[in-house]
Amino acid sequence: MAPSDCCAGSMKVGGTTRVWVRRGLGLLGLAVAVLLGLSHFVRLRYQGRIVPLAGAPEAPMALVFGAGLAPGAVPSPVLAQRLDTAIALWRQGKVRSLLVSGDNSAPFHNETRAMRRYLLERGVPEEAVLGDEAGLSTYDSCLRAHSVFGANRAVLVTQRFHLSRALFIANSVGIDAWGVAADEGRATPWRYTVRETLSRVLALAMVLLEVKPGSPDSQPPTAPR
Repeated sequence: MAPSDCCAGSMKVGGTTRVWVRRGLGLLGLAVAVLLGLSHFVRLRYQGRIVPLAGAPEAPMALVFGAGLAPGAVPSPVLAQRLDTAIALWRQGKVRSLLVSGDNSAPFHNETRAMRRYLLERGVPEEAVLGDEAGLSTYDSCLRAHSVFGANRAVLVTQRFHLSRALFIANSVGIDAWGVAADEGRATPWRYTVRETLSRVLALAMVLLEVKPGSPDSQPPTAPR
């Protein structure tokens, strides 16, 4: 084979490779753009329902999402923020009951029990505290609040970075939901921002597919309406 033929063959292979690389990068860019667009849609859909504590509407219930425990089986600092905000809502007469929803699937990790104890120790009466021990995710907590605990209207309590996703899910599954940020005025760590970008897309998919909660059958105590 002549040297010129070898050069021509090499150029052809190299050109084909560059075409496929460009196509691959183009598809990757398109996928990223779609993901960001869907995440942005979820973030903005109920943005107007995020209100300061003083401006929260009255509702039968506040839904407080779990956020892990610290050593000693006490609420983590993030979870304590949420519980303190829920207590303030109850004391101001904004809500009549507090539904604490946590993940108790692991041994020696009972979020719901720790949350209930935290509230009771700070003066919330036992009859005003409801516990969902099957809140395995934000989606499960919202769906079960509606289908198991009968919540048709509620104030969601969590950090600002999480509220957009929680509000989207809650309003999509039948709850007339508003949100109060437990960390109002504080900056959101970048790692939470990145995580929520992906989690919001997953939430949209779960809502569209009408995914069933992980533990749909457990029954609660009677919930105030």
